[in-house]
Amino acid sequence: MSHDKLNYVERVHEQGGRMTPQRQIILDTICAIGEHTTASDIFDRVHAIATHIDRATVYRTLAFFCDLNVLVSAEIEGKTVYEIAAPTPHHHLVCRNCGHVTTLTNHHLDQFVQYLIEKHHFQPEINHLTITGLCAACQGANKD
Repeated sequence: MSHDKLNYVERVHEQGGRMTPQRQIILDTICAIGEHTTASDIFDRVHAIATHIDRATVYRTLAFFCDLNVLVSAEIEGKTVYEIAAPTPHHHLVCRNCGHVTTLTNHHLDQFVQYLIEKHHFQPEINHLTITGLCAACQGANKD
């Protein structure tokens, strides 16, 4: 998802943040990548176009954008990956054997969220959940 569809600069300002030139370059880079990507990959691309932006700035900016829910992070195949936050939350099923990722919409968790609210009086913030297991193909391969 790109910030051509949603105004992330406005979103940052609405939440009291500042959009510095460095943050803009980092956000533009993540939008250009358009999929899950690691901090290291983001840094490599940012540094190629803006050598004055160091690794620490990239990491601080990723945390800043995650705090504002402009970005979401997930653990996939042992790596922390980042992507632009969708207008509605989504989740991932990740096969621990082959790495296949299936995306779930948020409505799949509605009953679970309602259960947590009603039975535990707990308001969960489930914005980007990753569930690891075995996909159907790998389950079938393991039966042989």
